[in-house]
Amino acid sequence: MRVASLAFAAALAAVFVSTQAAAQAVEERSFEIEGETLHYTLRTHPADAHRFAHPFDPAAQLSPGSALDTAKLLNQYLAAGKIEDAALLSNSPKRRYAVLQDYLQEVGEEEFRRVFSQYSYPENRLAAEITIGAHTLLIWYLAQDHRYAGLFFMQIEGRALMDDVPSETRSQLRRLLEAYRAGEIRAATR
Repeated sequence: MRVASLAFAAALAAVFVSTQAAAQAVEERSFEIEGETLHYTLRTHPADAHRFAHPFDPAAQLSPGSALDTAKLLNQYLAAGKIEDAALLSNSPKRRYAVLQDYLQEVGEEEFRRVFSQYSYPENRLAAEITIGAHTLLIWYLAQDHRYAGLFFMQIEGRALMDDVPSETRSQLRRLLEAYRAGEIRAATR
């Protein structure tokens, strides 16, 4: 009985710590840039949040409900060379398909797959998630290149799709990405 009570207390403490960490992972912030104050939400994720199970593992069951899940699904498709499936995860699928097809022809299939596979490499990480309204920017740190890369998403009818349509909010997120790259804003360390 005492062992069960200790196990329950340990489990409860773990849930409390996990809840506290999750609560600290989201911050409302503002940033002044070029005379404009941008209000945004910054979210941090666990170090391995960008990782996915083996590509197309049925246990993974990803759906485009969040920007992170859409990014994982997108990268699975692109790492496998499935351009059509990846393009359907965009709010402008024809445009996305054309861009991906052009890039594939430019760099070849092997390099194409390598570029998109790197987002799930263990040495890389999801550095931050920045949201303004229905628009989200995911910022990856790519260790091999020592740089930050951004992917833009937009919530549409409960789905997070790649945001391939220019807008004022997307421009604001791009400016925040540049500020992040310059070290002017940073995610809180976890």
